[in-house]
Amino acid sequence: MDRTLVMKFGGAAVANAEQFGRIARIILERAKEYRRIAVVVSAMGRTTDELLELARSVHPQPPRREQDMLISVGERVSVALLAMALDRLGKEAISFTGSQSGVITTAEHTEARIVDVRPRRLLKPLEEGKIVLVAGFQGVSVDGEITTLGRGGSDTSAVAIALALGAERVEFYKDVPGICERDPKLDPEAQVLKEIVYEKAIELAKGGAKVLHLRALLLAQKNGLELRVLPFADPEAHGTRILGARTAVPVYELEVCHAT
Repeated sequence: MDRTLVMKFGGAAVANAEQFGRIARIILERAKEYRRIAVVVSAMGRTTDELLELARSVHPQPPRREQDMLISVGERVSVALLAMALDRLGKEAISFTGSQSGVITTAEHTEARIVDVRPRRLLKPLEEGKIVLVAGFQGVSVDGEITTLGRGGSDTSAVAIALALGAERVEFYKDVPGICERDPKLDPEAQVLKEIVYEKAIELAKGGAKVLHLRALLLAQKNGLELRVLPFADPEAHGTRILGARTAVPVYELEVCHAT
C-alpha cells in the first residue's frame, strides 16, 4: 500500500504570497518518499483577523453563521494559491474546501467540533498521484452549514484528515525549531525536545505553549497518531516527534471532548 503523509502549513509559512513557492518545493521533496500527500493550509498572515475586523465594522456582533461564511474564505485563498505554485513547478495539485473534503462538524458556528471525516473526494486524486490541498479550520455541519473550528482549528483539521486517510503521521511546519522544554522567550537556553509522548505535549499546551493546539493533540493521542513539529526555515531539521500507539478505529473530536 502506498504510504500516506499529511503536511500542515500555517503561521509564518503562509505569511505572504511569496512563501507559496517555498512551500511547494518542500512538498515536492516529501513527494519523493510519499506517493500520497495531503496538505492542510491555514489562512495567510492576518487574513482571519482582518476579516473579523471587516465584519465588526459592519456589525459589532455579526451573526455567527455569516461570520463563518466570511472567515472561511481565508483558507480557500491559501489552498488555491498553493495549487498554482505547485502547478508552476510541474506538479498537479487540486484544492478542496473543508466541506468538499468531507469534514463533518457539529452545528456550533465559530466553535464547531469534528464528528466525522468522509474523504471520498480526496481518494481518487491521491491515487492518481496528485497533491491534495485541504482548507483547514473549516467543515460542514450535519445540517449542511459552513462551520469553522475556532482558533487553532487548522491543526485539528490536519489530524482529522490524517486519521481518515490512514496517514503515517502529520508534519506541522512552524516558525519554531520544535517543541522546547521551556518557553524560549523566557529561557533562551531552553532545548528542543527531540521526542516526547502525548502526555508531555498536552501538559505543555495546557501550560500555555502555543506550538500545537490542545484539541489537535488530544485527538492525535486518542488515536495514537504520530505528529512531527518541524521548522519551516529548515525543513530537513529533526524537530520534535510526538509518539503513541495507534488504535484501529478513528475517534473524532466529539468523543474526545466528552472524554475530557
